[in-house]
Amino acid sequence: HPLAVLVLSLIAEKYADLPTLGFTHYQPAQLTTVGKRACLWLQDLVMDMRNLQRAREDLRFRGVKGTTGTQASFLQLFQGDHEKVEELDRKVTEMTGFKKSYLVTGQTYSRKVDIDSLCVLASLGATVHKICTDIRLLANLKEIEEPFEKEQIGSSAMPYKRNPMRAERCCSLARHLMALVSDPLQTAAVQWLERTLDDSANRRISLPESFLTADIILSTLQNITEGLVVYPKVIERHIRHELPFMATENIIMAMVKAGGNRQDCHEKIRVLSQKAAAAVKQEGGDNELLARVQADPYFTPILGQLDSILDPKTFIGRAPQQVTRFLSEEVRPVLEPYKSKMDVKTELQL
Repeated sequence: HPLAVLVLSLIAEKYADLPTLGFTHYQPAQLTTVGKRACLWLQDLVMDMRNLQRAREDLRFRGVKGTTGTQASFLQLFQGDHEKVEELDRKVTEMTGFKKSYLVTGQTYSRKVDIDSLCVLASLGATVHKICTDIRLLANLKEIEEPFEKEQIGSSAMPYKRNPMRAERCCSLARHLMALVSDPLQTAAVQWLERTLDDSANRRISLPESFLTADIILSTLQNITEGLVVYPKVIERHIRHELPFMATENIIMAMVKAGGNRQDCHEKIRVLSQKAAAAVKQEGGDNELLARVQADPYFTPILGQLDSILDPKTFIGRAPQQVTRFLSEEVRPVLEPYKSKMDVKTELQL
């Protein structure tokens, strides 16, 4: 898990200022950067790391509590000496590696403990599913791809395909991981009084399966991130196709600064935009809005500014600065404890 975070942080750093189309509703929206998008993934993973750490630190030992949690048999064993019962509880707790034990239990510790643990894992599953879904969507656009082996078959029917099979596998397993949390929720809800045994068989399946599923999801995610391939030229082409429409407001502002009337300019841009959009949608042509603007004498005063107006880097706001600060303040401190354990070489195809 820390390795996946480390690799994604390297990707975020490398592509912090590489403009890319943002998407809302999976429709082209204001530009962001590849690095900033990686930081959205990272932020969720960092939250999961903190949640995992919190859940681990919150775990307590049941302790020496007896059949119904009253410690009655131990009190009898020590002839009514309460201090000795508590000392035994403390010593056994320490010997098992726990810092604290629960002060009150039934025959078992509260099954809400299992809920807390598996909720964290289910939340991690949601994170990985979101990341891998994004990668699958971007693979369709040919902007980003997961690693693909030389002899790997993309499709048994269509030899040219490079299906995002590892990301799909992560999504498939993540759904299972998220579904498993319903088991401890129901188990905790139906425990009668000091305990019933209908929890046992269920826990033998749901608890180990959750941890094993989370483990394979994370190792697969690590494999994906280590070999992630970014295609800047494809990303640039998609921007060129959409940017003229996004730049219309900037063109209007430039014309107003040059002395033009805002309403007149807006109407000009509206008409040209509609014609360009019709050519794209109805005729399958390229976005020719820029060419139409250049050909219209009305826009002569700003023709020399069009290149700078349409520079993608003027549309990414503070994305690069956000990446730098986020990696410095949020990611690196979380990775610090794992430095000695991450002495591995990763071959990033960046």
